[in-house]
Amino acid sequence: MAKLYSKRKLATKKMLPKKETIRLILQYSCALNIVKAGNLSFDTIAN
Repeated sequence: MAKLYSKRKLATKKMLPKKETIRLILQYSCALNIVKAGNLSFDTIAN
């Protein structure tokens, strides 16, 4: 009655991100600004 979890599926479903996820990442990366001053770095997000 025990299940065998070691069996693998023959074909895995291809995982693709949603358009909203890609848009969010691109907007975040455009708003992110990193300023380096000496040994320090400051991250700011301009919303």
